[in-house]
Amino acid sequence: MSETVTSTPRTEVGALDLVIRAEQAYTPEGIRAVEVGVRDGKIVAIEELGFGLSGVSVVDVPAGQVLLPGLVDTHVHVNEPGRTEWEGFASATKAAAAGGVTTIIDMPLNSIPPTVTVDALNIKRDVARDKAFVDVGFWGGAIPGNRGDLRPLLDEGVFGFKCFLLHSGVDEFPSLTADEMQEAMEELEPVDGLLIVHAEDAHIIDSAPEAHGQHYADFLASRPRDAEDRAIADVIERAERTGARAHILHLSNADSIQRVREAKARGVRLTVETCPHYLTLVAEEVPDGATAFKCCPPIREESNRDALWAGLLDGTIDLIVSDHSPATAELKGVEHGDFGIAWGGVASLQLGLPLVWSEAKRRGVPLEQVLTWMGSNTADFVGLSEKGRIAVGNDADFSFFAPEESFVVHAQELRHKNPVTPYDGRELTGRVHRTLLGGADVDFETPTGRLLRANS
Repeated sequence: MSETVTSTPRTEVGALDLVIRAEQAYTPEGIRAVEVGVRDGKIVAIEELGFGLSGVSVVDVPAGQVLLPGLVDTHVHVNEPGRTEWEGFASATKAAAAGGVTTIIDMPLNSIPPTVTVDALNIKRDVARDKAFVDVGFWGGAIPGNRGDLRPLLDEGVFGFKCFLLHSGVDEFPSLTADEMQEAMEELEPVDGLLIVHAEDAHIIDSAPEAHGQHYADFLASRPRDAEDRAIADVIERAERTGARAHILHLSNADSIQRVREAKARGVRLTVETCPHYLTLVAEEVPDGATAFKCCPPIREESNRDALWAGLLDGTIDLIVSDHSPATAELKGVEHGDFGIAWGGVASLQLGLPLVWSEAKRRGVPLEQVLTWMGSNTADFVGLSEKGRIAVGNDADFSFFAPEESFVVHAQELRHKNPVTPYDGRELTGRVHRTLLGGADVDFETPTGRLLRANS
């Protein structure tokens, strides 16, 4: 491995605001012992450890910890305004920072109003502006009747558009038919816009057994694999027909991986994500009445989990994101434990890195690969080229991470607004000790996050 790294000339290094010295830093060139120089929130120098960069502040990464790039989570439901009791920008971005995530992209629902017009986007930005502890961007929404709003929303800096192919769970964000999805693609293709799709087929779901009661197996039967596979086939068909960019959200059904692989080989402009809950949890181990595990599409069997990991490792699945979708304990059905009534969504924003790393480590997958799925790939997916890597010119977003340190999750201690998570009591490996945004510590008191615009 080459020892050459890009840096600013010696004559410039005296003006650094911050120097971070690390025995192990995860850079695009590999794991390195480096000094990182920061000026005005940007990485301006990377040198071998011992080079002697000087700055106003010099920080040594403690023994047992490594320097990581800030992660980028492109699938977060903040739910503000309108359902702030579910989460909110202050609590969500604090949780993100506590988990080493320095950039989130907020989903267009379940806020009220949903982000389906420029006016609604401006309302959301006004609410978020003084509450963000990490950088925040926004997805728009594609719903029936708002085709004329898509390009104006793109002009205002949304990163793309989310749609559903079945009921979204909230009435103010209705679903599209496959034909309406194609119309949205046709609108977006000439401007290279991105459509991201919750892909479950409404007709197959409607024909499945109705979810009810405390047995997880009954809920699982209500969201059959075929529903996901049929909808993914529709997305592929319409994306191939229009030439538009399309993205499959929260893949849970590994049966669809081959279909995706073949579509990519044909040149369909398709990307795919999965989530920590599908990679770490299995249906066989969900206790009766444990509605914190309910999400849509559902957590499936152990063999399916193994196949999802294989899809990640061969590159068919591109990203790992949280799909953080919290709700109050009442809505999550903590008291009654009825999977048919409880809100479907997993709260995990603060825990994504240790969750995925714990399972990756068990499988012999290196931390560098995890960072690719959760950092550089997610940054590239939304066009944030200055995020997700420790590289000269990038934003000075970092975390100090102890990859061998174990801890037990206590839901009450998380920074999520509501202490409901399926990981309560679970032992994980890998703890984030410190997070920096733009070269400054996230102190959880003063919000310094920026509101991001696509292509700016």
